[in-house]
Amino acid sequence: MLGCNHEAEHHLAAKAARENMPNEADIARVSEVFKAISEPSRLKILFALRQGEMCVFHIVEAVGGTQSAVSHQLRILRDRNVIKARRDGQNIAYSLADEHVVAVLELACAHLNCKI
Repeated sequence: MLGCNHEAEHHLAAKAARENMPNEADIARVSEVFKAISEPSRLKILFALRQGEMCVFHIVEAVGGTQSAVSHQLRILRDRNVIKARRDGQNIAYSLADEHVVAVLELACAHLNCKI
């Protein structure tokens, strides 16, 4: 059984956690982003785009699969604001949305002690 001091500390910790919790809408948005990046083929695309902006043809070359499948995955990532697209003549060039996406990828790899 927890002593009185420990109960008070745990209560304060729980209260602080509640007060610092993002609202439900933000939790749902973060969850959608994590769902999007957790799918292996989309994660490969993100790692490929760490090298810089690419068109679909070069992304397919880097990650494998078909142009149709890669385009589908790109749309999902774009809809979640994980990547951005820029028209370059008749091509569309894709890149990571911002430095936060790079940071998430690097932190995930650091967590696994992998070299990137």
